[in-house]
Amino acid sequence: MRTKFSIRTLMTSRKMTDIYSRLKSVFVSHKKTVTKQAIGIVCLGVLFVAGSGAVLAEAKTSSLETIYHIYVDGKRIGSVEDIHTYETIVEKKIESYKEQYEALNLVLGQDVKVIPERVFQARTDSEKTLAELNELLTIKAKATALTVDDTPVLYVGEDVNADELLKAYQLQYVSEPDLQAYNNKVAAGVKDADQLPAVNERKIRSIRLSKEVQSKEALAAPEEILTTERAIEQLKLGAAKDDIYAVKSGDVLGSISKAHKLTIKELINLNEGVSENTVLQIGQELRVKKFEPLVTVLVDQAKTIEEEIPFQTETKEDSSLWKGDTKIAQEGKPGKRIVSYELSYENGREIKREIVKDEVTEQAVNRIVVKGTKESPSRGTGKLSWPAVGGYISSYQGNRWGRFHKGIDIARPSNYNILAADNGKVTFAGREGGYGNMVKINHNNGIVTVYAHLQSIDVSVGQTVSSGEKIGVMGSTGNSTGTHLHFEVYKNGDLENPMDYLK
Repeated sequence: MRTKFSIRTLMTSRKMTDIYSRLKSVFVSHKKTVTKQAIGIVCLGVLFVAGSGAVLAEAKTSSLETIYHIYVDGKRIGSVEDIHTYETIVEKKIESYKEQYEALNLVLGQDVKVIPERVFQARTDSEKTLAELNELLTIKAKATALTVDDTPVLYVGEDVNADELLKAYQLQYVSEPDLQAYNNKVAAGVKDADQLPAVNERKIRSIRLSKEVQSKEALAAPEEILTTERAIEQLKLGAAKDDIYAVKSGDVLGSISKAHKLTIKELINLNEGVSENTVLQIGQELRVKKFEPLVTVLVDQAKTIEEEIPFQTETKEDSSLWKGDTKIAQEGKPGKRIVSYELSYENGREIKREIVKDEVTEQAVNRIVVKGTKESPSRGTGKLSWPAVGGYISSYQGNRWGRFHKGIDIARPSNYNILAADNGKVTFAGREGGYGNMVKINHNNGIVTVYAHLQSIDVSVGQTVSSGEKIGVMGSTGNSTGTHLHFEVYKNGDLENPMDYLK
């Protein structure tokens, strides 16, 4: 204001000089009636009046005070007398975030304007204004926003290169050499869409994002700003959308919630009437959250590989072979073919496979198995029939009474007839120590069956018997505690568990 005062004073001095000059000329032109003394008195009076006005103007200006009007996002909040009180609030707010977010560039989240005004008397609502500002102002951080369809989907630090972040995301599903080779090919303008790769080689047709992703400067809440690693995970995971899941066999709340990246509590909260004790029913529909990636990496590639053609097994019957016998007439041999595929992947998952070329280079040779059909009453089928008429197993094979029980015991039949378990030839029929009366049948296929503790024997050695033919009567001869059949099975001389052979 001193500068303004000086200018006004100078202007006043110039006016006074002009006035004095005019008055002097008037009085000079009337020398006869006006004395020099009178002229001086008049001029001094004029100078006094003009000077008093300049002094008053200076006094008026120096009595003005400055107040500060504060506007937030275009709306006036109030005014303060001391600008430092506003600056202190802002500094404290920023300082409260700095320790946790020291790497971020923190700023006010609102557009604040401070407009000074000079007034004769300062009348402000500083206390109320400062309290409202403290409540209203928020802290943001300068950031880079990634947008999809012009909508921000995540924020990273302002120094993060969005192109490098998206490259890192692509490298989750594409090898770096493949990505580099593809980018070099695009830069060089190479087009090979119609060329198929050589055998055991592949060509990347394209690598792209499913949606256009752009970046722009933005302000974001500090807690919203992600590291590069977390931003990549967010792009993968995406946003949750409501979905319906139909309960399948074996499902429980835990497995369903885990599959949909929910806690059990979250799953229960989504479904009214469902609790931790709810027994799920197959086909029951539950509300779940389905996560869809914000953007996916799409890769198209061509691949040519040599594949094996599996051989088939062909069975032929031969009446010259005993029934139950087989032999390999011709060994199988896989064939070979060269196949070219066009493949598409989304976030590493194959979504399309198309065969564009298939060339058989070597035909497969079928395996031929010959199966005998010749019947023989003395030769068993390998499947043993129940050797009694009804009854139940009173004792299984295994340790019993301090010793190993070699077979099974069958008791309480509908009648006491003992039957041959399969076709075969009787090799023993008589008494055999603790077995009492016993019959042994060789089924001529590696299997031998033993029937013990018989009351009577109805066959003789060398006799051919058919499956189900009566060979004796159940009894309790030899070391026996009651009427029953003791039944044993041998395969190629080794004791077997009869339960593995009885049909």
